[in-house]
Amino acid sequence: MATLPLPFQAVLFDAYGTLFDVYSVALAAEQLFPGRGEALAALWRDKQIEYTRLVSMADPGGARYRPFWELTRDGLRHACARLGLPLSREREERLMNQYRHLSAFPENRETLRALRSRGLPTGILSNGDPAMLEVAVKSAGLSDVVDHVISVEPVRCFKPDPRVYALGLSVLRRRQPTLAPRQVLFVSSNGWDAVGATWFGYTTFWLNRSGAPPEELGTAPSHEGRNLRDLMALVDGVAPRPARS
Repeated sequence: MATLPLPFQAVLFDAYGTLFDVYSVALAAEQLFPGRGEALAALWRDKQIEYTRLVSMADPGGARYRPFWELTRDGLRHACARLGLPLSREREERLMNQYRHLSAFPENRETLRALRSRGLPTGILSNGDPAMLEVAVKSAGLSDVVDHVISVEPVRCFKPDPRVYALGLSVLRRRQPTLAPRQVLFVSSNGWDAVGATWFGYTTFWLNRSGAPPEELGTAPSHEGRNLRDLMALVDGVAPRPARS
């Protein structure tokens, strides 16, 4: 590969929240539970992520690991119980199927194609299990513009465990053996994920679509932007506004 005038040689994306809109389930939820759709979508997402952290922290050896799909279902059940929403089997399956086919952000394909045209391998590094990711990538029409789809399943833990970020690097090194962590640009819409990847040593881009405040952990992502146009500006050497400290 030709030497690029950039500090990174590959780009990894988080999937859920970054390429796929996790809150797009709110519409289906609203149809089932009028007036409560947004609340359900938000609490469901919070419990899903909380459960990934619990199983990772409770047993670092992976004995308590369960696929992301199962934890997503558990999070839905808890959220409905918490909000007092009656969740029949039919409603549960409808919402889970909606999660399997989350809406993709419209600029994804153009951005991924543009990155590859600039000589940058692209990949997804996600908490999702392989079956979930396969369906999501295929239904979004991204199969031909993503070089790697990497699930946490081989390491049996979830982000922000450093073993997950190390897994992404090891997969990239199959084609780029000398790749250093700082030469990987990791893109996530989740502030905590961007911080975890920064701690690991990746160059990071926080895709802060909502204008959320930064995490108060004493570490800021390498870069920050509001959309993927800001990401491409960075790649093309026109730096977007720096991440806030």
